[in-house]
Amino acid sequence: MRRVVVTGMGLVTPLGCGVETNWKKLKSGISGARKIESFDTSNFKCKVACEVPLNKEIEGSFIEEQWIEKKELKKIDKFIKFSLAAAEEAFQQSNLDNLDDPASYRAGCIMGSGMGGLPGIEETSISFQEGKKISPFFITGRIINMSSGYLSIKYNLKGPNYSTVSACASSAHAIGESFRLIQHGQVDLMMTGGSESTISPIGIEGFTACKALSTNFNDNPKSASRPFDIDRDGFVMGEGGAVIILEEMDHAISRGANILAELIGYGMSSDAYHYTLPEPSGDGAYRAMHNALADANIDAGSVEYINAHGTSTPSGDKIEAMAIDQIFENSKYKVNVSSTKSQIGHLLGAAGAVETIYSILSLLNNQAPYNLNLQNEIETKKISFIKDRLLEFDINYILTNSFGFGGTNVSLVLKKFNEGK
Repeated sequence: MRRVVVTGMGLVTPLGCGVETNWKKLKSGISGARKIESFDTSNFKCKVACEVPLNKEIEGSFIEEQWIEKKELKKIDKFIKFSLAAAEEAFQQSNLDNLDDPASYRAGCIMGSGMGGLPGIEETSISFQEGKKISPFFITGRIINMSSGYLSIKYNLKGPNYSTVSACASSAHAIGESFRLIQHGQVDLMMTGGSESTISPIGIEGFTACKALSTNFNDNPKSASRPFDIDRDGFVMGEGGAVIILEEMDHAISRGANILAELIGYGMSSDAYHYTLPEPSGDGAYRAMHNALADANIDAGSVEYINAHGTSTPSGDKIEAMAIDQIFENSKYKVNVSSTKSQIGHLLGAAGAVETIYSILSLLNNQAPYNLNLQNEIETKKISFIKDRLLEFDINYILTNSFGFGGTNVSLVLKKFNEGK
C-alpha cells in the first residue's frame, strides 16, 4: 500500500487566518468565543459564537479581498471564501507549481461541509419573499460541492472532484477518502479538507431548538466552550475552513517537498442508534478508533495524544470519554487528551480538517494544546486531560476524532514522518 504524506496546510478559523497565527494563539490559550456581532441576538437564547475575525486591527483577520477576486465576492457564500483562502495558503506551503496535463489528471479535490451556504440561502429566501429577484449565482454559490469545484478549477485538478456531507464528520471523511484514493494508486495528490459558515439567525436558532448550543454563558462567552467539564451545557458554534495537501510519499520526495507528517490510519463506523444522540455505550466511537488503529497497524498504547471530538455537549463528551477508556483499557499508561474546540468552538463540517492540522502542528512541535475551561473534569479511567498549560513531550502518534449527527464516526491516525518506516 502506498504511503500518504502531508505537504501543505492552510487555515481560516475564529483564531484568525493562517497556520502560524493559529498555532501562536492556540499555544497561548486564546479563545475565539465572543458575543455574536454579525446580527442582533436580543431575542435569542444563545448569544455567543466563535466568528472568524474580520476587523483589520485584529491579528490574522480574514480580509476576503486579499484572497478572492472582487468580481467573485458577491457570487459565493462565506464557506467557499474560507476554502479559497485556506487552499491558497496550503498550495503555497506545499511549494507546488501549477499543474499541467497530464499531471493534473492524477490530482484531485475532496472538500467536506455539513450545511454549505446556509446564510446565503436564508438571505435569498427573505429577499425573494420581499419581491426581489434571485441572483443567477444563487445556486452555484451555495451548494456544498462548489467548494471543491472552485478549488479544482483554480488549481487545474482533473482527478476526483466531489464533496463529503456527513454533518460534523464531513471534512474528516474528505481527508480519509482522499487518503484512500492515494493509497490505492488512483491519484498522486489530493487537495482536501472542509469549510463551514452557519453563524446566521436560522443557524443559531436551529441548533438552539435541538438543544445543541450552550446558553448558560451568554455573559461570559470565553467560558462557554468547556469540553469534558462537568458544567458544560452545549457547544459554541464556530466557522472557518481548513485545507491540506496530501501526496503519495515518493511523489512528494521526488519534487523536493517539505513533508510535514504522515497519515497512516482511517477508521469509520455508524452508531445506528439516533439522529442526534450518540449510542450510550460509546460502541460507535470505539469502533471508529479501533478501525483507525487497525488500519494504521499500531496498538492503542502507541498513541501519545488524542485531539478529541469533545464538543462540550453533555452526552457527547461523556460517551467519547467512555469509548477512549475502553480503547486504552489494556494500556499501561493514560493517554493525553484535549479538545481544541475549547478555543475555537465547533466548526461543524470543517472541524475534522481544522483539528487534523492542529494535530500535525502538535507532531511537528512536540506540544499538545490544553483544554480551556476544564475546572471540574468528568470521571475517566484511562484519560489524562491536558489543562492549565501547554504540554510538551515527544509525540510520534496522534489520533483525532470527528463524530456527527446521524451517528457517523471518523477517526484519523497521524504519525511523525520518518522516510525509512
